[in-house]
Amino acid sequence: MAQWKNLHEAVADIPDGATIAITGSGGGLLEADAVLAALEERFLRTGHPRNLTLVHSLGIGDGNGSGVGRFAHPGLVKRVIGGHWRWSSVMQDLAKNEEIEAYSFPAGVIATLFREIGAGRPGVITRVGLRTFVDPRFGGGKINRSATEELVEVIELDGEEFLRFKPFKIDFAIVKASSSDSKGNLTVRHEPADLDIYAVCLAAHNSGGKVIAQVKTMTQGHVAARLVCVPGIVVDTLVEVPSQQQCAITEYDPTLSGELLSTEGRGEFEAPEGIRRIVAERAAREMKAGQSVNFGFGFPGAVPAILADQNLHGRYWGTVEQGIHNGDMLDGVMFGAARNADAIIPSVEQFDFYSGGGIDVTFLGMGELDQEGNVNVSKLNGTVVGPGGFMDITRGSKKIVFCGAFETKGLQVDIGHTGDLQIKNPGLVPKLVDKVAHITFSGAQALHEGKEVLYITERAVFRLSERGVHLVEAATGVDVQRDILDRMGFAPILDEQIAATVSQ
Repeated sequence: MAQWKNLHEAVADIPDGATIAITGSGGGLLEADAVLAALEERFLRTGHPRNLTLVHSLGIGDGNGSGVGRFAHPGLVKRVIGGHWRWSSVMQDLAKNEEIEAYSFPAGVIATLFREIGAGRPGVITRVGLRTFVDPRFGGGKINRSATEELVEVIELDGEEFLRFKPFKIDFAIVKASSSDSKGNLTVRHEPADLDIYAVCLAAHNSGGKVIAQVKTMTQGHVAARLVCVPGIVVDTLVEVPSQQQCAITEYDPTLSGELLSTEGRGEFEAPEGIRRIVAERAAREMKAGQSVNFGFGFPGAVPAILADQNLHGRYWGTVEQGIHNGDMLDGVMFGAARNADAIIPSVEQFDFYSGGGIDVTFLGMGELDQEGNVNVSKLNGTVVGPGGFMDITRGSKKIVFCGAFETKGLQVDIGHTGDLQIKNPGLVPKLVDKVAHITFSGAQALHEGKEVLYITERAVFRLSERGVHLVEAATGVDVQRDILDRMGFAPILDEQIAATVSQ
């Protein structure tokens, strides 16, 4: 039977060297930050627990110390296996400075690995990540020199290559739910997402570990069975935190948890501006009505707002990796939540939908692009960012549209009154390079799997083929030679019409 404890009691028994799995996503979704803060306070006060291993699938925190940031102290963690690292710059620095063993795996693989650990199966066997940085032939997910253990291997089944992500024991799971009854049954009925809460709890319980659950309230009486997401049999410790918020922007909004429909019409679409708007408007043309569509974080997060402006909202089936289907997708820090969603399912099942081929087209960000069509979003300027759901999504999508600025750091552009693109100030850092620093997306693997791949920037559009990366469009107003070709780290193949403008 689960026991009710206060915050300090809940973390008092976590020993040195434990492996801790947490759930959550940016914007405070399912983030058990009160418990994590208590664990942080205990370490800063006593020096214990030390040398923890932290495992998380999605990015967790606010960038100012919450979530994963609670663990970002020298000595508190020795190893981190994370799907997305962006929400803690301090943890990123610990990895860069070799103060921890840093690994990064696809978010969907980690979420699924929790499930497989809980089920006692031999890890995750998948094509996700082949020929990328998580393939042991290209690094095995090791982000720095301190990471030396081989956690991934290549195997062959029926003459085809797969990656096997190896299972390991989970000692503690720390999760957040809306409420619990006296038996420890957890519900997330008031939360914007389910994420991988059950898989994380299952992994800890069936590893012989413990589950600590932060809840806003204890429910008097019975929680309707259909609303229980984690049965009490796997929960060990309950912590009531009455001040717990639903997410970063509100204490509680039932239109975010799918309990009520919003009467506000379009909802929370933020109108994109500048380069982000230019790229999103061009990318939106690659979607057809009736398609199953995924939107990634960053530049692609602006595409739903453009589609809404064009009265196309509701004419496609939109999803994000946090488990949301349709609705008014939120952007920025609240990416991963939506108002008026049609369905909210566990992210583990959403990743099954993605990796198995459930989406027609995905719009994703682009950090670097090279001449082989490889894309890097996972390690930029030596800093680990992690792939999030990027690799799981590209594995299953039939068409992939990468979206991003042509260059960065200081780039300023404008659209003239004639509609021509004017480059006011070029960027100092090129993004189209000879060779990406990290392969998060393999052009060769995509071609092997017969995918359609486009790369859209504010001034040029490229397409991947067996011959290489083709420049297929240039924005009106730009000089192809001066503004595109001379500012790239490789020579693209020029389509006939583009080549004619250069020769002139």
